[in-house]
Order: sequence, then C-alpha cells, then structure tokens
Amino acid sequence: MEKNKAHIRAKVEHPFRYIKNIFGYGKVRYRGLKKNTQRMSLLAGFTNLLIGKKYLLS
Repeated sequence: MEKNKAHIRAKVEHPFRYIKNIFGYGKVRYRGLKKNTQRMSLLAGFTNLLIGKKYLLS
C-alpha cells in the first residue's frame, strides 16, 4: 500500500519541483489571489511543456 502511494506521490511532486526550483516560485509574489492563480496556471503550463519535451523529441 505504501509503495503505491509513493509511486503516485513521486509523479505528482516532480512538476512542483520544476515550479519551485527552476522557475523560482517557492513563495507567492502578489497579494491578490487572482494574480497568484494566473501565475501558477502559467507556470504549470510551462512545466508541462518542459516535461513533455523529452517525449516529443524522441
């Protein structure tokens, strides 16, 4: 059971590593929820492109 949870957790946490470390979004920048949500959505899209790039080029 724990192995299954760890397998799922690893797949979920890798995109957040990109967002926090590569894009430097460890803390929010704006006070408003709307701007932070928009920025998070934008960074999630960029992260999907970076992760998917290795599958597109092969």
